[in-house]
Amino acid sequence: MAGTNGKQKTVRDMILSLALIGLAAGFIYLLVPHDDHAPDIQRVDYRVELLTARRAATYPVAAPEGLPSTWKATSVRFQGEAGDRWHLGYQTPDGQYVQIEQSTQKRTDFIDDASQGASATKTTEKIGDRTWTHYTGGRYDALVLDGTTGSTTVVAGTASFAQLTTMAAALKLS
Repeated sequence: MAGTNGKQKTVRDMILSLALIGLAAGFIYLLVPHDDHAPDIQRVDYRVELLTARRAATYPVAAPEGLPSTWKATSVRFQGEAGDRWHLGYQTPDGQYVQIEQSTQKRTDFIDDASQGASATKTTEKIGDRTWTHYTGGRYDALVLDGTTGSTTVVAGTASFAQLTTMAAALKLS
């Protein structure tokens, strides 16, 4: 009977150890802060980069004017060594992403890169006095400005075509 008593103690000790580990894990879980919402993306001021790009680029650089303050500029860069590439990213009021991309790079390669591989559709849209072609893709949808020479302008992102259109309508080229 001594052997049986030893096995019972071993099983009982193992169950007690597991219970103690479970309690410790639960306690640690309660101590660790849990934040389930997305982090707040900081607004950027792009005025200096915009002035720099407009001085250096060989084309009229696009930036929005008159967007509601609920649209938040989140990223900006001008790369003169990479085909005068201009980028301005925005977060929409509902948390989607919209970017303005411009460059003097080869049009087809640039559109493919800026739109994350989206494909042209047969849909065009007149926004203001400019015509834009719709592109659809797996990750981004896009609007590509037609009738420009020397540079390509793309408005793309995870936002709806309505929001892409809002951005395209707000763009001022200078």
